[in-house]
Amino acid sequence: MERKKKIGVFDSGYGGLTVLSELQRILPDYDYIYLGDNARTPYGNRSFEVVYRFTLEAVKKLFELDCDLVILACNTASAKALRSIQRNDLHTLGMDKRVLGVIRPTTEVVGKFTSSGHVGILGTKGTIKSRSYLIELEKFYPDLSVTQLACPLWVPLIENNMHESVPGRMIIQQDVETLLSQDPSIDTILLGCTHYPIVQPVIESFISPDIQLVPQGEIVALSLKDYLHRHQWMENKLRKTGQTEYYTTENPADFDEKAEIFMDCSINATKIQL
Repeated sequence: MERKKKIGVFDSGYGGLTVLSELQRILPDYDYIYLGDNARTPYGNRSFEVVYRFTLEAVKKLFELDCDLVILACNTASAKALRSIQRNDLHTLGMDKRVLGVIRPTTEVVGKFTSSGHVGILGTKGTIKSRSYLIELEKFYPDLSVTQLACPLWVPLIENNMHESVPGRMIIQQDVETLLSQDPSIDTILLGCTHYPIVQPVIESFISPDIQLVPQGEIVALSLKDYLHRHQWMENKLRKTGQTEYYTTENPADFDEKAEIFMDCSINATKIQL
């Protein structure tokens, strides 16, 4: 009998843990492996070629660890590497394996949140520069007015637990006000980086209650639930013992400590080489 498979969740660092926590909440029966490439984070300022190479290495490693389904819980990896991996590599890595991202499921539904038709997107430099959200939103909601802003300091603020400090709050406030000044009609802001739900309370303190913030975790989890319902051949391959393993390319003790910012449980990660 073929060994049952796990769901891999990859991020350049810690942000994908916000997606993993929603996957565990909405799809608690499945087995997951989380892999953070913390030794080489952040990906946001790296070139398309480097992000593609790093992401492909991570996907291969997760396939080796018995994950036939991998979620790129990283907007930069989804923007810069997903399509190339799907088109160029999956046919050699295994036709029965799948790699999914976070941008497509988000863009499929984000237009439903806005009443004004004006949406703002906050993300890393790499995600914003890729224009991936603009390209995908044009397919689903061509009439939306979309304004993007890169927030390159947010990830290091969050990972160093500085986002609620006075300087951290000032940086976040300045970026949010810059976005809204570019289009005062924005009534929906997409948090286009999986780190950003951590600063959602900080953002909310600077905006009108009429503006809705949209994190990605629940959207991605519900999309995966639908995907598995529609692809029973993959659903039938997956192991369901409710266990999660954590791997990092950096010091696992550091990972465990910082991961507590993102998760409500203690974590015992293992170091891994890509």
